[in-house]
Amino acid sequence: MRIGDKLQDKFDFIIFIPILLLIGMGLVAIYSSTLNHPTASGNFNKQAVFLIVALGAFFVTYFLPPQTFRILALPSYIGTLVLLGLVIVVGREIKGASSWINIGPFGFQPSEFGKITLILFMAHFLGNSRRDINRLKDLSAALAIGFTPIMLILLQPDMGTAIVYIFISLVLIFWSGISLFSLFVVLSPGIVTFASIFGSYNFIAVLCLVIIALIFFKRNLFTSATIFVVNLAAGFFFDYGFQLLKPHQQKRIETFIDPSADPLGSGYNALQAKVAIGSGGLFGKGFLEGNQTQLSFIPEQWTDFIYCVVGEEFGFIGSLLVVILFVVVLLRLIKLTTYTKDNFNSLILIGIFAYLFVHFSINIGMNVGITPVIGVPLPFLSYGGSSLLVNMFLIGIVLNIYRNRKQYT
Repeated sequence: MRIGDKLQDKFDFIIFIPILLLIGMGLVAIYSSTLNHPTASGNFNKQAVFLIVALGAFFVTYFLPPQTFRILALPSYIGTLVLLGLVIVVGREIKGASSWINIGPFGFQPSEFGKITLILFMAHFLGNSRRDINRLKDLSAALAIGFTPIMLILLQPDMGTAIVYIFISLVLIFWSGISLFSLFVVLSPGIVTFASIFGSYNFIAVLCLVIIALIFFKRNLFTSATIFVVNLAAGFFFDYGFQLLKPHQQKRIETFIDPSADPLGSGYNALQAKVAIGSGGLFGKGFLEGNQTQLSFIPEQWTDFIYCVVGEEFGFIGSLLVVILFVVVLLRLIKLTTYTKDNFNSLILIGIFAYLFVHFSINIGMNVGITPVIGVPLPFLSYGGSSLLVNMFLIGIVLNIYRNRKQYT
């Protein structure tokens, strides 16, 4: 076997090369969006340092013994819960959320690293052959594992991160073999709540669909009535939950329904992002030539709205390339689940898939105006040390599983 073949057998370039390309595009976009900014001009250099640290974390993770992740699953999850509780008390508030902990000159978000521990511990729990996700006890335990950190994150409050945690938890539960009926029971209250955002008619229409589904499943009257009441309550209690949100979070939901309702406030970023992407045309205005980007029309464009920098300066071609690279990575993650018969590793891979997919879809949705602006960064492109470190750590786990895949087949 040639050296190149040996290397390909141990290192998955189909994932690693697209990741490097995404990081490179992110660095270019960060440089462009911060070059003329009075306070953020040093962010490119900081991101370059973050990248070196993140690559170090990637290679350390890649060479770890495969059993390490199973050993760390429970203690790291407990540590995350402790830190999430601590951040509520002593956390530094940024943009209305107390989600940062400072250690000397450095700060980090426990909720970012908690995404790793959530994936590992849920995979450890659900991957146990003694678990049956369709048994009420095991399903309740899995939901408790997922939703305990979610409740702590909502207390910060950080709605965007909470949505990411919810999506990861539900995808892992689905992948573990939940029945169609059990999945319906878990998802339907959330769907009803979401429909109620758009008014009474949508709320009533979705409730009718719930009734049709209950008739289809043919469960006993008590079970069906209980599920219907839970769904009904979910819709009615939305107004109560809405009042618990902070004003800026309420505005984001209202702007999601009608972005033009507050064009100079909470809807400003979304509207300007669409202008930037639309003005880029097919090939873009060119590097450092974007009006929206260089004139700082969008606040902190190097974080959540990094995608519109690519769209304005590199056009539809650049925007499409970002999407293609993400699709390659996501499809490869699904493919890798077929390489291992170990449930724990399969669940880790699908958890990482869920993490990347929800970040990718929500962030790009924010930039093109089809999802609320909820502060979710675009993996590998957006500025941020914690985010990049977490992303590369997760990719290190993926390639570690790939390197050791033959041990489980």
